[in-house]
Amino acid sequence: MTQTLDKPTDQRFTHSGINWQQFRFIQAGFKNSPGIRLFYYKGEVEILAVSQDHEVFSRTIAGLLFDYFVEKGIEFYPTGSFTQEKEGVASAQADESYCIGSLKKIPDLSIEVVFTSGTVSKLKRYQELGVAEVWFWEDGLFTLHHLRVNGYERIYASEVLPDLDIDLLTRCLLMASRVEAVREFRRAISQGQ
Repeated sequence: MTQTLDKPTDQRFTHSGINWQQFRFIQAGFKNSPGIRLFYYKGEVEILAVSQDHEVFSRTIAGLLFDYFVEKGIEFYPTGSFTQEKEGVASAQADESYCIGSLKKIPDLSIEVVFTSGTVSKLKRYQELGVAEVWFWEDGLFTLHHLRVNGYERIYASEVLPDLDIDLLTRCLLMASRVEAVREFRRAISQGQ
């Protein structure tokens, strides 16, 4: 059974003309604020307060991917929403991020749950940081982007996790029951579907 999605909204504030030192002060001010994500790209700061629905999808994606990695025997390091930075240029906190094979400074995969706009600017930040692949979960669908020499290219199957069935992951995320979603996902990946 799939659920009807009422589009929740996260609270989003952006401001331009902020230098790196000012951004650092803003970061310090939000240091102990759960549910707040901070982003910076070339003078623009974005402060995002995430909704409960945002966190439900983010954590469910993480849980399903955890099962996938274990079932497929893929060594992985879940780095969550740790801050990825390039001093003075860009700072991002993905909802979920993963290093595949070994722990690295920059993850191989960053995932964003989007209830507000801004995917193009988010891709610019991740490009500056050098994240190989970025996924956006928005309006009940994944869009995947892989970093090429000239920027991100929209792709339809993950190159970081080439055997992952994105349609299966999407179907399971849209199921009304999280228990049934996990059971269906585990059943399908164990049978190689």
